[in-house]
Formats: sequence, C-alpha cells, structure tokens
Amino acid sequence: MLQKSGISEGKADYKVPGGKLIRMRVRYSGDVLREVRINGDFFLHPEEALEKLEESLKDRSLKEAVEIIREFCQHVEMAGVSSEDFIKVLKLAVKKDF
Repeated sequence: MLQKSGISEGKADYKVPGGKLIRMRVRYSGDVLREVRINGDFFLHPEEALEKLEESLKDRSLKEAVEIIREFCQHVEMAGVSSEDFIKVLKLAVKKDF
C-alpha cells in the first residue's frame, strides 16, 4: 500500500476457486474510494458494464461499495466470478474488513 498526501493506493489479485482471476487497483482516502480499476480473465456481459461499475464506486464509502457491487452483479451476466469475489478482492486491496 502506497500513501501520498492522504490518498492511499492498494492493489490485489484474487484467483477465484475454479481458476478465474480478478485484479483490482484502488486509490482511497480513509474509507472513501477515489478510483477503482478492475480487470482479469473473467467473463462479464455487457463488457462496458465494468467501466460503469468502476465509475459508480468513485467517491463512495467502502460499505456503500459492497452494496453497489452486489446490486451491479444482479444486473449483468457473469461466468466464473460472483459479487462476493469482487468484494473479497476489494477488501484485499484496501487491507480492511468492512
């Protein structure tokens, strides 16, 4: 974790049981996400929905992020990953349990 002027940076890679990888890079201050980038080898449809998720997490608290991720995952087609996998990698990236 790197910290610059109140902004922390975190990253995590999580290999989902079954083989899919989720990679997350975050910038946050306190418990508020400032920037989130997600990629990996999982399937998501529509593909552009991932960018919308990243944008919707911007300037949200970590607790709000959990609900946003759960809601998001109900409205997209995914293979090999679940909402709980995304939440787990977020917790790993910020090194916090919330």
